[in-house]
Amino acid sequence: MSRALKLHRIAPGATVQDRGRNAFRAFGLSRGGAADGLALAEGATLLGQSPDCAALEMPGSGGVFEATGGMRIALTGAPMRATLDGVPLVWNASYAVPAGARLEIGGATAGSYGYLHVGGGFDTPVLLGSRSAHLAAGIGAALCAGDVLPVASDARSEVGRVLPQDTRFEGGVLRLVHSFQSDLFDIATQARFCETTFTRDARANRMGMRLNSKGAGFSASAGLNIVSESVLTGDIQIAGDGTPYLLLCESQTTGGYPRIGTVIPADLARAVQTPAGGTLRFRFVSREEALQAQARMHDDLRRLPRLCTPLVRDPSQIRDLLSYQLISGATAGDAPIPED
Repeated sequence: MSRALKLHRIAPGATVQDRGRNAFRAFGLSRGGAADGLALAEGATLLGQSPDCAALEMPGSGGVFEATGGMRIALTGAPMRATLDGVPLVWNASYAVPAGARLEIGGATAGSYGYLHVGGGFDTPVLLGSRSAHLAAGIGAALCAGDVLPVASDARSEVGRVLPQDTRFEGGVLRLVHSFQSDLFDIATQARFCETTFTRDARANRMGMRLNSKGAGFSASAGLNIVSESVLTGDIQIAGDGTPYLLLCESQTTGGYPRIGTVIPADLARAVQTPAGGTLRFRFVSREEALQAQARMHDDLRRLPRLCTPLVRDPSQIRDLLSYQLISGATAGDAPIPED
C-alpha cells in the first residue's frame, strides 16, 4: 500500500480542505476551502511546502489516526491535545511520524478548527480544481471512521519546527467595512451594533454563525423587501427577527437579507476561530484602513518562515530521534584529528 493515513476515529464534520474554488461564484458555488486560511499557510510553512496542499480540517476535536508509511505532519489552527504513540505533542509544530505510529488528537482547548497537515498534502480526488469538500454544495463528504486518506509524495524531510501561538482563538474585535446595504440601517442602529457584545451561537458551521446578544434586534429602517443580490464571505446579514448572521466560506452566493457590514478578510481567521460562547465586538473602518490591513496580512504571511524556530523536545520522549539533525556538522567520529 502507498503511504496513507488511516482514520480509526474522526470528529463529526471533519473534511479535507485546501484553498478552495475561486472561479465558480457566478454559477452559485462559493469558494469553500479551509475555514481558517491562516492555519493552512502555517502548516505549509512548518512543512516547507506549498499552501495549495490539502489538509484535514477538524471542527472542535480530532480523532485517532495511523500512518501506513513514514510521513511528516504539522498541527495548526485551534490548539488540541495531541499524542504520538502516547507521547504528548506541542501544537503549531511539525513532526516525523513512523510507519504504524498512532496519532491521537483530542478536543480543542481554544478556538474552533484544528488542522492536520501531511508532507506532500493529501492526494484525494480533484473536483473543479480543488480537493476541498464543500458540503453545502454536495461536493465531497465528511470523513468517517475507516476512511483511508492517500498521501502524496514528499520530497522534503525537515521536521521539528514550531511557530509562535497566535491569539485569534478567543474572539475579540472584528473590523467591518460598509456594505451596499449599510445605509438601510440608521446611524443610531449602526452605532448600537458596534457597542454590542455578541456571543457565537453553538449552531455555527462552515456556512455561517449566528451572533447572539442581549436587548433588541437590529432592524433596517428601509425594511426587508430588497432585491436578492450577491453576498460574500464576511457579510453580516440581519434576519427578519433582527438577529445577525456572519456568512462564512460555504455560504450561499446570493441573499435578500440586508447586510449591515462586511468583516474584512484580515479578520476572518479570528471570526471563524471564535469558539461557541466566545465574544465578539465590531468596529467600522474606512476602505483605506481595510486595504492597509490586507497588505499587512500578506506581509505577515510572507514573514511566516522567519518565525519558525527549532522545536525543543525531551530526547527521551522522541521515538524517532535519529530522524532529527541533532548537531550541525557532526561526523561519524572516525575522521582524523587535525594537528596543531
